[in-house]
Amino acid sequence: MKFARINGVVLHYADSGPGTAPALVFSNSLGTDFRIWDRLLERIGAPFRVVRYDKRGHGLSEAPDAPYKMEEHVGDLAGLLDHLGVQSAIVCGLSVGGIIAQGLSAARPELVRALILCDTAHKIGPPEMWDDRIAQARAGGIEALAETILQRWFSEDLRGNRPDELMGWRNMLVRTPLAGYIGTSAAIRDSDMTEAAQAVQVPTLCVVGSEDGSTPPDLVRTLAGLIPGGRFVVIEGAGHLPCIERPDELAALINDFFQETGLV
Repeated sequence: MKFARINGVVLHYADSGPGTAPALVFSNSLGTDFRIWDRLLERIGAPFRVVRYDKRGHGLSEAPDAPYKMEEHVGDLAGLLDHLGVQSAIVCGLSVGGIIAQGLSAARPELVRALILCDTAHKIGPPEMWDDRIAQARAGGIEALAETILQRWFSEDLRGNRPDELMGWRNMLVRTPLAGYIGTSAAIRDSDMTEAAQAVQVPTLCVVGSEDGSTPPDLVRTLAGLIPGGRFVVIEGAGHLPCIERPDELAALINDFFQETGLV
């Protein structure tokens, strides 16, 4: 385990692979930690320097008091990459991680040589939805939201046929620090990356699960349409977390993207 104090917050991260290899950076979703990428990494073909991290308020990272701003999440990732000496990276973000990736591309474009945006959007949900979710979490903890969240996260197939695995992911969700969940929910509520998406100047792949209940395919298609040259692909049978449910399909899409764009 590795830790660094970035912008006054201790972040937990992993940094693996050859230091001379191209950098591949992962930013994960609300209520998860960086273990969600494990299955995908086993299937990525090219050698990379891989950086994963728990954003503030998640996993083993420090959880300041809520609310958070998206600029803080973006600044944390930029600061971590500076700390590690990563000067340019392919950035893969899922859900809020995809918003962070878009924000990084706008704030520090020199750090981003390509984007992989999974199950995310330029804007996720109306503010009222997030206000309601924050109120429920404050009143009853993340447990009060867990069943609804899991329905959005995973396909009916996983929920019905892989109960032990479902329980494991549920445990990860409900053990997220409450301040981190509420704080990041507020950051998502207040974010609109429309202009950032329209300004992207690097190769970009937008991917979504066909059964995603959080950022449905039509929403992700809209994001891809905002990005100049944005590519859009649906992974059939996956929910909001295709890196967990369909790692083979997601890895194949990413490997093809690397080859077609000359990134490796």
